Amino acid sequence: MDKLVEKLIELCSVPGVSGREEKVRQHLIEKLEVPHRVDNVGNLIVELGEGEKTVALMAHMDEIGLIVTGVNNDGTLNFRKVGGFDDRILAGSHIQVVTESGILEGVIGITPPHLSSQQTTENLRIDIGCRSKDEAEALGVKVLDYAVFKKHASLLNGEFFAMRSLDDRFGCLALLEVLNGVKDKKLDKKVYFVWTVQEEIGLKGAKAFVSNHRIDVCYAIDSFACCSVLTGDVAVGKGPILRMLDNSAFANYDLMRQILNLAEKHSLPVQVGVTGGGTDGSVAMEFGAKMVPITLAVRYLHTPAECISIKDLKNLIELLIVLVTENV
Repeated sequence: MDKLVEKLIELCSVPGVSGREEKVRQHLIEKLEVPHRVDNVGNLIVELGEGEKTVALMAHMDEIGLIVTGVNNDGTLNFRKVGGFDDRILAGSHIQVVTESGILEGVIGITPPHLSSQQTTENLRIDIGCRSKDEAEALGVKVLDYAVFKKHASLLNGEFFAMRSLDDRFGCLALLEVLNGVKDKKLDKKVYFVWTVQEEIGLKGAKAFVSNHRIDVCYAIDSFACCSVLTGDVAVGKGPILRMLDNSAFANYDLMRQILNLAEKHSLPVQVGVTGGGTDGSVAMEFGAKMVPITLAVRYLHTPAECISIKDLKNLIELLIVLVTENV
């Protein structure tokens, strides 16, 4: 198996919903070979290079999931969603509940149609195989434990890769690969590699970082939901996408032209697109930075079967190395 795919599976397999990114952060720290720091909100930060100009590369560690809000008398668990996703993916899903004592297997069931004429998602519960509240609590479950969809990795037709939490673990891995690719080079600018927290619930980590650092240029490495009439001709497998317009910002047009020129110089495929949602880059713009989100097309975003092109990921890493090492 491709080494990059192995690394991606390993990183995607680590659970970490918004606000509970500590396991993801620790996994990344163990891969770092340079000094790092963690700020008060939990962002992981590495600084490289020297110079007046400052550049930030951001990718968020958190994923969508569930938070336990109560333990019922029958041993099932109440929950609320963390991040935005379609309720239809809940019923019948396999999940993992992350407690201080370890990870518990669970499912979210629904009354079969033979026994119910009306199905709703309001009364869904997590079933961890217990018969009572005492039995569930004896396993270590408590309020504010979190749950993620159980993760299965699939390589489709040799190039496309599907797994839960690709948003934004591919971005986290890309930052790590770029960092390892440039850490021994002499950079004429200060470059921040920032793995942020709580992007899925309001870009909280990015706001904390940019409010405490002067940033001239920001590249948010994130997902591009595809494919629909809204997103036009962009597609999985055609290269990274400069996400120029979404619900949070219109990215810097001049910076886009510079990126496209460099990509052409290095024969790297790049797409330009418009989509919905928002990225960490929008808050950097609010604090005065030139900003372009550099993204990958993701099929089935915010489902257990998110899908990207491994070729796109490799081209993304190459493009970011060019942007860090050359004059942009």
